[in-house]
Amino acid sequence: MAHAPRPNLIVPSRRDLLVTGGVALASGAVASALPSGVIGFHPNGSDVLKVGLVGCGGRGTGAAAQALAADPQAELVALGDAFADHVENALNSLKGTASIAARVKVDDAHKFTGFDAFKRVIDSVDVVLFATSPHFRPMQVEYAVQSGKHMFVEKPIATDAPGVRRVMAACEAARAKKLNVVSGLCYRYEHKKRETIQRIHDGAIGQILGAQTTYNTGGLWHRGRQPEWSDMEWQMRNWLYFTWASGDHIVEQHIHSLDKIAWALGDKYPLRVTASGGRAQRSDPKYGNIYDHFNSVYEYEGGVKVFSSCRQWNGASSDVSDHVFGTKGVAHLQSHHIEGENAWRHRDADGVQDDMYQNEHDELFAAIRKGAVIDNSDYMCKSTMMAIMARMAAYTGQTLTWEQAWNSQEDLSPASYEWTSIESPAVAIPGVTKFV
Repeated sequence: MAHAPRPNLIVPSRRDLLVTGGVALASGAVASALPSGVIGFHPNGSDVLKVGLVGCGGRGTGAAAQALAADPQAELVALGDAFADHVENALNSLKGTASIAARVKVDDAHKFTGFDAFKRVIDSVDVVLFATSPHFRPMQVEYAVQSGKHMFVEKPIATDAPGVRRVMAACEAARAKKLNVVSGLCYRYEHKKRETIQRIHDGAIGQILGAQTTYNTGGLWHRGRQPEWSDMEWQMRNWLYFTWASGDHIVEQHIHSLDKIAWALGDKYPLRVTASGGRAQRSDPKYGNIYDHFNSVYEYEGGVKVFSSCRQWNGASSDVSDHVFGTKGVAHLQSHHIEGENAWRHRDADGVQDDMYQNEHDELFAAIRKGAVIDNSDYMCKSTMMAIMARMAAYTGQTLTWEQAWNSQEDLSPASYEWTSIESPAVAIPGVTKFV
């Protein structure tokens, strides 16, 4: 029988799971009540929550629909994207969704484009949804915090260490302002995943000895190139394939797997990582400078190791799975079952919905209404760094410590944000590319 979702209105204290395998709460969102006397959100005496979307691609459009589904008095009032066609496509899609169409109230004056579109969206709303390519996340989060806005922040939150540090600092200010920060690391909002992780933390597999995580999939989309596009437009429309924009697929996609492992280990992060990778299929220059496969070994205190693999190869077998090994058994995170002394398997209850993408918005808007605060900032920053450190280790061929990665000065930002010619970054060569 499925357990009811656990409430998220307490801050957990975790024992050192890598040593004891002890009990700890691991909900997808840690929330705290606001001080006595603070009530739910009623801007200007109205019950309407004005929502804005920054980044109008497929994921952003989905997030906007889920935000409106989460709160019957939420209204989408502003859209922002680098490209006008993205804005129009998102607006048409949302207006065509019967269940929310009446609350899609974006007029022409609130359709913003260009590199500063995010500021104008944030200035227009109470809650902002960030779903652009990850490079732009730090500047967006900083401005939202300065403006005092609640936010949903898609993963990852940056593509380099300076960006992670910027978001971490901004979120410290958000905490002081009692702003909600909900992460797009959506597995933390899946009820059956929470139950599985909770059982690990309750000691079901005993002391944790190691883990394996795999995200092997096919290739993703490519938009091609039009002759009228500048280099900047070409790279931004195909942002997946440029490390400065996406972080590479280990950061943009495999972060989900790495975050699940970090969560299972009690939000402990590695001492060091050794990694390799390269381009076996995606050798054409149109694929920018990212790799198409990575293999990483993360080392933790007590000799615990996490073995990580991810690839995007067409025509190859697929595998998305995560396994945590303990002295009493093995937990299979993606299939929600445990083998060993405390064998268990999650069973879906009839009629129970468990859409992790919807759950994260349900909990965000419920917290705003209740006057509570969800703060996902710590794990969304550190799990991003866990992915970035493996990418840097693979690119350079060097074993890197957590401290080296966290303090890295590598800034992947383009020289300027203009629709102009920019250099096409070179593909990293291990042993030649230097760690910065």
